[in-house]
Amino acid sequence: MREYGQYCPIARSSEVLAERWTPIIVRNLLNGCHTFSEIRQGAPGIPTALLSQRLETLERAGVLLRQPAESGRGFRYKLTPMGQELRVVFDAMGQWGAKWLEIEPRHLDAGYVLWATSKLVDPDRIPVGTTVLRFDLTDTADRYWIVLRRPQSELCTRPSGYVEDLVCTTSASCLVDLHLRRTTYSRAVRDGRLALTGAPVLTRHFATWFRASPFAQFDRGGQKPPARA
Repeated sequence: MREYGQYCPIARSSEVLAERWTPIIVRNLLNGCHTFSEIRQGAPGIPTALLSQRLETLERAGVLLRQPAESGRGFRYKLTPMGQELRVVFDAMGQWGAKWLEIEPRHLDAGYVLWATSKLVDPDRIPVGTTVLRFDLTDTADRYWIVLRRPQSELCTRPSGYVEDLVCTTSASCLVDLHLRRTTYSRAVRDGRLALTGAPVLTRHFATWFRASPFAQFDRGGQKPPARA
């Protein structure tokens, strides 16, 4: 752990939270991830050994608890009250980033965009039972599946074994624009950025199944911030 040797609470907090990947791990825990694989799925590219190391560091710091899984295999991770208090910190970081930082092509990792899409599913508005969505991404030629079910939907990177109920052909950038309310579902369809194939009753309600990003209201819509004196 990097140490600054300063009593300043910002410096001491940075020793715990400012290591590479640590904010992403905490964000995933705040978003309801509890297992190693769930946390890793929301952090595409993190080496397994590094994720283990970061989780151990957060556990030693008192930010999370690691408990044996009920199945007897692996562990479950849970934020402590100390860790839960980081929500206001991460909300502030998200609001600041949405307001002042532009989204560039390098930020459009398809795996993360679909993971974020799965976390924005509104469980109160999806069909009863299990509904399988396949996403064909036009900008990467990748395929992902989201299994809609209550209480929590699941992102899959390979066929789930279920019958596919709906196929969504779109791009990562279009999904981001939908998350941030930079465009609407009807406009994306009209502009040829998104197409749905499946039962009409599902295609009609597709747009209602996903909430907006909690940072959509702070997003500048791709506009550059005003120059500062």
